[in-house]
Amino acid sequence: MPITNKKLSSMTGYARHSIQVEGGDILIEIRSVNSRGLDIRLRISSGFEELEQKLKKIIANRLTRGSLAISITYKSSAKTSEISINEQALGTVLDAIDALSTRIEADRPRLDGILALRGVLETRDAQLSEQARAILIEQIREKFEVCLEELLESRQLEGEKLKLILLERLDEINHLIKLANNHPSRKREVILERLKQQVSDLVELNPSFTQERLMQEAALLATKADIREELDRLDAHASSARQFILDGGAIGRKLDFLSQEFNREANTLCSKSNAVDLTSIGLDLKVVIDQFREQVANIE
Repeated sequence: MPITNKKLSSMTGYARHSIQVEGGDILIEIRSVNSRGLDIRLRISSGFEELEQKLKKIIANRLTRGSLAISITYKSSAKTSEISINEQALGTVLDAIDALSTRIEADRPRLDGILALRGVLETRDAQLSEQARAILIEQIREKFEVCLEELLESRQLEGEKLKLILLERLDEINHLIKLANNHPSRKREVILERLKQQVSDLVELNPSFTQERLMQEAALLATKADIREELDRLDAHASSARQFILDGGAIGRKLDFLSQEFNREANTLCSKSNAVDLTSIGLDLKVVIDQFREQVANIE
């Protein structure tokens, strides 16, 4: 299970670590960007593929979200090389020579000409001993953990910046909730006067309404006119979001859910609004909520 990090972290970060080891140089680069989950793409020098699963497990124990592009390159400083013949490539060349000799009268190519063809001869660094290779693999793993730690620090620094932005957006949301709550259209006498007018309009349109039907319609109109529930939920969501941010950790998904709930309540507030100014407040809320959600998309 991933270790919970109580600092707020962005999913964006970069780390690079280069080190000289006995027998060569190691270069490790990690780039991290936004992702709905944890996506790891690892490119590692040939001969060290066995490290892949170990490194992915290390990452999964430290991170919960982000798309990581990882490059691990080992460049040998060995001055001795081994030359070998690529039997498959050589066989292809010889087959082609045999096929052409039946169609074209020409001298067969010399051996040095055949060996000079691309791919027939392969040159590679001298192979490490088992002990030297085991030591090198352990060094790569250790340096990778150092580089991963640098990435975490990079993401946390970005997370602290996002924390301030998110808290500012929540302050704006709270301010707009307060404005909506104190809007003159929410006064009891204003709501009652509007309901009387709406009921009067209903009677005028349909004089056959019974008293019971009128009461039902009045109750429905009163429910539609009351935005208390939406304001209470908006305030509760803002309080929850603020606490999540202050507590830190991997809270991106929680904040994304709250962003959706914010938007739902703001839409309902706009639809229930009975005043232009109140509708304007609801639209301002939607703008700030969108800004909040855009930043949340960067949070682990």
